[in-house]
Amino acid sequence: MDPGVIKRLDEVVVNKIAAGEVIQRPANALKELIENCLDAKATHIEVTVKCGGMKMLQILDNGTGIRKEDLGILCERFTTSKLERFYELPTISTYGFRGEALSSISHVAHLKIQTKTRDSVCAYKAQYENGVLKGPPVPCAGNQGTIVTAEDLFYNVPQRKNTLRTPNDEYQLIYGVVSKYAIHNHRVGFILRKFGESPAMRTAPNSELLDNIRVIYGNSVASELIPIDFTDPSLKFSVKAQVSNGSHAMKKGIFLLFINNRLVDCEALKTAINELYTSFLPSGSYPFIYMSLNVEPLSLDVNVHPTKHEVHFLHEDSIIEKIVRKIEEKLLEGKASKTFYTESRLPSQSKASESKSEKKSSSEEPKEPKIVRTDTREVKIEKYLMTSLSQSVVQNIPEADGRKEGRKVTKLTSILTLRKAVEDSASRELRKIIRESSFVGAVDREQFLIQCQDKMYLCDTRKLTKELFYQIFLYDFENFGKIELEEPLSLEELAQVALDSEESGWTEEDGDKDDLVQRIVEILCEKSPIMKEYYNLTINRHDRTLETLPLLLPGYTPPISHLAMFLLRLATEVEWESEKECFETLSSELSRFYSQIEFFPPEEEVYATLEHILYPAMKEYLIPPEDFASNRAFLEVAALPELHKVFERC
Repeated sequence: MDPGVIKRLDEVVVNKIAAGEVIQRPANALKELIENCLDAKATHIEVTVKCGGMKMLQILDNGTGIRKEDLGILCERFTTSKLERFYELPTISTYGFRGEALSSISHVAHLKIQTKTRDSVCAYKAQYENGVLKGPPVPCAGNQGTIVTAEDLFYNVPQRKNTLRTPNDEYQLIYGVVSKYAIHNHRVGFILRKFGESPAMRTAPNSELLDNIRVIYGNSVASELIPIDFTDPSLKFSVKAQVSNGSHAMKKGIFLLFINNRLVDCEALKTAINELYTSFLPSGSYPFIYMSLNVEPLSLDVNVHPTKHEVHFLHEDSIIEKIVRKIEEKLLEGKASKTFYTESRLPSQSKASESKSEKKSSSEEPKEPKIVRTDTREVKIEKYLMTSLSQSVVQNIPEADGRKEGRKVTKLTSILTLRKAVEDSASRELRKIIRESSFVGAVDREQFLIQCQDKMYLCDTRKLTKELFYQIFLYDFENFGKIELEEPLSLEELAQVALDSEESGWTEEDGDKDDLVQRIVEILCEKSPIMKEYYNLTINRHDRTLETLPLLLPGYTPPISHLAMFLLRLATEVEWESEKECFETLSSELSRFYSQIEFFPPEEEVYATLEHILYPAMKEYLIPPEDFASNRAFLEVAALPELHKVFERC
C-alpha cells in the first residue's frame, strides 16, 4: 500500500481538538474561569448558569480587570500574563498560566467579555469566535472587574454535546466545583444561581472555613470535624485539614483536596485515608475530608494535563504515610468519647404550651383515680379481631435508620412558604395526643385505634398517612433516599394500563388513547429533571422508563399496584408552570400515592406496617391540622372511666 500523505492540520481543527482537551463539560469551563478570577485578586465571584451551563455560563468578578490593549489577543492560544520563560514554570504560583482556557472556550462557544480596570474611564465589551476578536471593543458602563459569558457551549461540536448529561446533572457538577472553591477560598464571597432564580449557594467574604462548610454541607458535617494542622520540615510540606471524627459516617464520602491551592485528585492519598477510616466507621461508610497540602514548588509538576487536574510531587508515598499517621493520632484521641447528635425532621410541640397545660390541670380539684391501660405488653385488639401477627413479618421490618448526614438545606421560598402553612394550621392539642398515645390495634385496613391517657381515638389510616407523607415531602425536600426498581418500567405500558382502568375516567371524547399515552410520556420525560433533583424520582428519558422512587421511611414501600394511576395523575394533575403550585401539587400527588393501601398483601402485613412503621413515624413527625377533628380523620370514641362505670353496673 502507498503511504499516506502527511499534511499540516488546519489551525481551526487544531484549536478545536485542543479545546476538547481543556473544556470537557461546563464544569471544566467554569473551573478555568474561577481560577482566572482568583488570579485577578477578586473578593467577590458570582456564577449564573442556564440549562446546566450548556445554554449560558456567566461568571462575574470584582478583580483587576483586563487592559483594553490586551483584548485583541486575549483569546489567542498561549497568551498569558503569568509566564514568560520556561524556567519560571517550576515556581509558578498562579492558577492559569498556559493561556488556553479563554481560547478553548471561544472555539466551542459564543464568548462575550465585559471588563474594566481601576484606571480605565469606562468598561469595554468584546466578542470572540475561534480565538479572534469580532470587531473593536465597545465602550460601556460597568464596575471594576470582568464578566465572562459563554453561550451555547459545544454548539459546533455536536459529538461532545451529545455525550453531556442532563442539565440537572451538569448543574450538580457545577455546584460541586463552586462549593469546593468556596470552601478553600473562604475569604472570597461566592454566589451561584440558576438563571432567573434566587441564589442556590451564597458565602460571605472573609468568612471562616468551618462557616462555609456549614453553609454548603450542613451543620451535621461541620460539627463533627477535627482540625489537622502540622508541618514536616524534613519533607518540606505542610497540611491544614478538617476531617470527620470517628462518630460521623457518610454513605458517600466527600474528599476535597487542594495541593498548592490547586483543586486536584490524588487517588493514592484518598485510598489510604479511606482504608484508615475502615477501623473507625461502619462498613460501607466514608468520611468527609477537606485538605490543603502545600509542598515545595520545585517538588511539584503542575504541567501534567491541560486541565491541570493531575499533579505529581516528590516523596509522594512518604508524605501520604505521614498524613495518614497524623489523622490516625487525632482519631484515636477522640475514640473514647464519641458524641451523637439527633435532630427531628419536623418541628416538635412547644414545651411552653405543654407546661402551661400541666399548670392548669394541677390547679383544678383532685379527681378520682383513673384506670388507664398504657403498657404496650398487654393484650391488643388483634387477639380478638385476627390471628397473631406472623413473626416473620415483624422481624423483616428494617429498623429505622438515623437522620441522613450531609443533608441539603433548602432556601426555596416556595417550600418554606408551604412548610409555614403546615405549621400555621397545626393543632397543638392533637399533636400532643398523638405524641403521648399508644397503639391499640388496627380495626381494618382503613382505621386503627390509639389510646391517650383515659381516652380512645379512632383514626382514619389513609388521611393520617397522606398528611404524614405530604409533610415528609416538604420537610425532607431534596434529601430523600431512593427505591430502585428491579427492572425499569416502561412509561408507555404504565400509561396504557392507567387509561384502560375505570379510575382514569377516559372516554372517546378525550381523544385517541395512543396519542394520550405519548403525550403523558412526553410530559413525564420533560419534567423528569425536577422530579429527580428534588424528589429522587428517576425517569430515564432515553429509554422512557421509570427507574427509582423516593424512599421516605425505612422499610416502607409504596403501593406498586397504584403506580400506573399515579404516573397518569403526575402528568395531568400537577401544576408544572408555577414553582410553589408545582411543589405543592407534586408533593400532594406523591403523598396520595404513598398513602394508598396495597391490594394484595395479607392483612397481617398491612397491620404490621401500620404498627411498626407508619404509627411510630406519626408519633415522631406528624403535625396534625385543626381540620382533622372536623373531617373525622381523628375521632374520640370512648372515655375509659365511663366504660368502667358500665362494667361495674354489669
